[in-house]
Amino acid sequence: MELSPRQRSVVFVLVVGVLAALGYYLVVPAVTHSHGSARAAATPASTPTAPGTIPASAAAPTVSASAAAEGGPDIYAWLPFTQQDLAAAASVAVRFSVDYDSFTYTESATAYVGAMGGLVTGQLAGTLRAAYQIPGVAKLRTSQKQVSTGTAVISSLRAFGPSSMTFIVTAGQRLATSRGTSNASTQYAVTVTGSGSSWQASDVELQSAGNE
Repeated sequence: MELSPRQRSVVFVLVVGVLAALGYYLVVPAVTHSHGSARAAATPASTPTAPGTIPASAAAPTVSASAAAEGGPDIYAWLPFTQQDLAAAASVAVRFSVDYDSFTYTESATAYVGAMGGLVTGQLAGTLRAAYQIPGVAKLRTSQKQVSTGTAVISSLRAFGPSSMTFIVTAGQRLATSRGTSNASTQYAVTVTGSGSSWQASDVELQSAGNE
């Protein structure tokens, strides 16, 4: 169903409200999920670096919050996805973002990308693998004995269609290296593609770069 510009504006406002209610269910498991047990401990840390990962095992959250107040409009009748679709897609965006910023200097590019399992498309997996192996980045990661742990929080839904959604994700990174420990926060635009309960991250870039 084609929406008018005014209807699209209303829908986006309502979707932001839904995401606010959804946030607790999506964010808490990802933030509290510890990846430390899957990574070797490192000495103190300092400089942020290229992304890395650890296996993601969080299950898709169950959302019990209603999309609209009782007696209010059913916004999902205006959208090309259901409430369950939104929850499943958002869960993938969060889990991918956590893994994107979680890695250890002892793992290879294949292990880094492989730990993401089915969370990413084949094309994005190839892009991430190549980025992880960039000589200067790889050398710094090894020489500083870098171990990174990621967290992620969905800030908003930037765009959506019948088979894709782009979320703005605030990703946190705790980086431990031989020089000390540092914490950083970056906003990414993470696009997931799919349908129903089957979604994969297909693109990630800095939020400021845009995704449109």
